[in-house]
Amino acid sequence: MTIYSETDMLNSIILAVNKMNAKNELIIKEIALLMRRLVKVISCDSQKVSRQFGLTGPQSVVLRNLLDNGAISSADLSRIVYVTPSNITGIIDRLENKGLVERIRLKDDRRVALITLTQSGRELSETLPDPIEERFISHIDDMDTEQIKVLGDAINQLFDMTEKKDCK
Repeated sequence: MTIYSETDMLNSIILAVNKMNAKNELIIKEIALLMRRLVKVISCDSQKVSRQFGLTGPQSVVLRNLLDNGAISSADLSRIVYVTPSNITGIIDRLENKGLVERIRLKDDRRVALITLTQSGRELSETLPDPIEERFISHIDDMDTEQIKVLGDAINQLFDMTEKKDCK
């Protein structure tokens, strides 16, 4: 196995960038900047909810999902909101401490608890602003079908290139 020095790796990156034609380089840089802008928009939306309602982004996502889906197990909830089971436990613990959700144990299987909104959790969930995803959807819905397909394909390609397999 060959071990490369940091200098060797840096030189190979510089060589790859130099091979990139100037037209593609500008477009790729633009895409990278647009991705950063998207992350910033999502982060700002989350911060706004945090300031206004005292909830983190994941907490508000959990509350909205419970409002939409009703009582659900934490395992199912973790899959729906794309967080690990250990993270969903922490989110639920904090929401439970705030009196917004409760765990209801099943009588026939005490190992399973369904997560449900309390009355105050329901009231708060109903006042939360539309998630940023719904705003995206309303604008994307105005596009024609071919544009939507191209956009979806491009986003999937970006995920395929960037998403770590162990983060799914």
